[in-house]
Amino acid sequence: MKNKKTWGIVAAVVVGIALIAYLLSGGKKKETVSFETAKVEKTNIQSSITATGTIEPVTSVTVGTQVSGIVSHLYVDYNSVVKKGQVIAELDKTNLTSELNTAKANLSSAQSTMSYEQANYNRYKTLYDKGLVSADEYESARLSYLKAKDQVATASQSLQRAQTNLGYATITSPIDGVVLSKSVEEGQTVASSFSTPELFVIAQDLTNMRVIADIDEADIGGVKEGQRVSFTVDAFPDDLFEGRVTQVRQQATTESNVVTYEVVISARNNDLKLKPGLTANVTIFTMEKNDVVAVPNKALRFTPNEMLLDKNQKIEDCPGDNKVWTKDGDTFKAHAVEIGTTNGMLTEVVKGIDEGTEVLVDFRLSGGEEEENNQAGNPFMPRPRNNKNQQKK
Repeated sequence: MKNKKTWGIVAAVVVGIALIAYLLSGGKKKETVSFETAKVEKTNIQSSITATGTIEPVTSVTVGTQVSGIVSHLYVDYNSVVKKGQVIAELDKTNLTSELNTAKANLSSAQSTMSYEQANYNRYKTLYDKGLVSADEYESARLSYLKAKDQVATASQSLQRAQTNLGYATITSPIDGVVLSKSVEEGQTVASSFSTPELFVIAQDLTNMRVIADIDEADIGGVKEGQRVSFTVDAFPDDLFEGRVTQVRQQATTESNVVTYEVVISARNNDLKLKPGLTANVTIFTMEKNDVVAVPNKALRFTPNEMLLDKNQKIEDCPGDNKVWTKDGDTFKAHAVEIGTTNGMLTEVVKGIDEGTEVLVDFRLSGGEEEENNQAGNPFMPRPRNNKNQQKK
């Protein structure tokens, strides 16, 4: 029992001596501080938003028919190039021609009736002026003449309508352009009783396209007419297309509680790569400044910590709302700067620091117990090899 107590006392003394020696030696490795710098230099500051949109022609016209009938002839197909006034389809004209002939006959009959009633009215007027007929007979003749005159006007309108309907059976292109879609075939019957049937869609100029982009309500405040736009399409992933914002529409669209606004973007399509209906991945540059002196935003947030400085290092501060810091030997010096626009990563410096100056943006602690613990707990740091094979030997 005495031996065990003696060994316990000896062990406690040894541990105490080791602990005292550790504390006298500093207890941990000395930490060193290194500073990260960035150069004040000219650059381009940009901020942008992204969205998706659909490519469509600037001007497209849906061509229909105002009369019913059977499509007797089609003179164009998909992608046909047409000119304004060119005949592109015809409906069967048999019934329309018959209606026109009937209208002509009705007009001729009404004119004959009017001629008779006019002559009869003139005769009764002469007799009435001489007092040979009563006023009632005179008024009756006059009324018959006026009715016949109205019937001629009605028949004339019917004739004009029949002629117009016959003209509608010949369908012409309203613009110069390209046929995008065709909705009918020869022999098909079209009915226009309730709405105008769609026959063709003609795009005026495929070299001048536009993108209708849906912009989230959180971003729409920064979008203005004239801003530069770049976009890509999945059909040509390696090509970058350029455009400009031409219209910001005020009408909002709500879908699944998400509010968006339509923005119209013009886009040249000289090589005809852009096709109607393609989905565009749009980037709108809401702010652009080129060749401006700028610093990283971290430089404006940096402030030297006195706790991390050596005894011979000192700080020279200055008044100002925005500052950047430089290090000259053992001196940390503040420079008050006037700032301009920012994109969240870089900030324009209007004045207060010269271009090319190295400014402090961050610091790093190296050495010491904290770094060792971080490295030991970091799964990406290299570890010593397993020596099980050597132990087996």
